[in-house]
Amino acid sequence: MSAIGVVVASSCFHPRTWLLKSGMQKMSSFGLHTASQCAAKDYYEVLVLGGGAGGISMSARMKRKVGAGNVAVVEPSKTHYYQPMWTLVGGGAKELASSARPTGSVIPKGVEWIKSRVTALDPDKNCVWLENDTKVFYKYLIIALGISLHYEKIKGLPEGFHHPRIGSNYSVHTVEKTWKALQDFKEGNAIFTFPNTPVKCAGAPQKIMYLSEAYWRKTGKRSKANIMFNTSLNVVFGVKKYADALLEIIKERNIAVNYKRNLVEVRADKQEAVFENLDKPGVTEVLQYEMLHVTPPMGPPDVLINSPVSDGAGWVDVDKETLQQKKYPNVFGIGDCTNLPTSKTAAAVAAQSGVLDNTISLVMKNQLPTKKYDGYTSCPLVTGYNKVILAEFDYNAQPLETFPIDQSKERVTMYRMKADMMPFLYWNALLKGYWGGPAPVRKLMHLGLK
Repeated sequence: MSAIGVVVASSCFHPRTWLLKSGMQKMSSFGLHTASQCAAKDYYEVLVLGGGAGGISMSARMKRKVGAGNVAVVEPSKTHYYQPMWTLVGGGAKELASSARPTGSVIPKGVEWIKSRVTALDPDKNCVWLENDTKVFYKYLIIALGISLHYEKIKGLPEGFHHPRIGSNYSVHTVEKTWKALQDFKEGNAIFTFPNTPVKCAGAPQKIMYLSEAYWRKTGKRSKANIMFNTSLNVVFGVKKYADALLEIIKERNIAVNYKRNLVEVRADKQEAVFENLDKPGVTEVLQYEMLHVTPPMGPPDVLINSPVSDGAGWVDVDKETLQQKKYPNVFGIGDCTNLPTSKTAAAVAAQSGVLDNTISLVMKNQLPTKKYDGYTSCPLVTGYNKVILAEFDYNAQPLETFPIDQSKERVTMYRMKADMMPFLYWNALLKGYWGGPAPVRKLMHLGLK
């Protein structure tokens, strides 16, 4: 994680606003907690690695289960960010400051905050190593370390961000540069990229494209912009229902989509972007740009690569229904750092947190987990300054929708949820462990709620 701040596990959130647990009524204001540079003690009943959405939510839940003094969160960053806001920050619709709060304000009252980094995991001995060779033991371990950004894997970055006309909504350091590049645009190619790696919120790389197109229409520059979406994928979105809707918007707004194109180099001094043709390895194309939005390659945190808890690619290897690590029954994973075969979003974290709470509760009683995670995730696809297509789907890339309407249609109401209601629910419900994700509409139908 960045030394500047915690990047929230994902850039999307879901809208089932009326489905909060009754515990919402019990929420209190942020309280004091214990904090230390190193571990105040060397053993905790529950040790949580990571202070993002998954880590904070689970620490709040575990506090209620085993007591605050028996839970610790390992997190080096002083600032916690609600990253789903950054799409709107990059588009000039929100201020960056509105996405940030001190880490100390979101860690549950009484829970130990260990201000350090994890350097190694030793699940065979039920301990982790921190900086300065500090060792902490645990009875149960929750891994919520998020995903790492790798701008350096693109030649010319990150140093290229010192030049104008280039930005990225994925980093606190570069999201405001996106808005500046959008405003300074005069004439030429506006290129938006999608890398050849897993990413958090697969819709985010094109959300800023739609906002940019809308901004240039509003300011009279649209006719001078050749907008391109260069994606490493062979589809514009992984769920057909929403992909079809997006392709209609792309056609209507005269946006070019170039599939199987992966950004490999940025020559920022010349305003040139170099793309590899993934269908023809080694073949590259150089494009001049007037604006470039970069979605960086991403991967598991370094500490997880070759770790005993990870799969061959470095992601925490968990059961996709229970979130329990496949080899170590007292180890669990949540969010972007896991190999769960679903999109990496904050919506997924919300749904996973409820399942994981149930899993851990039963494991603590030496019982088998019963609640199963179906892969639910969501991505509010921002298509304008007052429009959102609300994509919700499961492991099988099948729609798993909340509302009894066609959610593939652009709607103002969904934008208001994205821009205004979701941040409130994030800070006041998810992070406090009172929201375990929504129930699908089909379940509500059995209760006669339509």
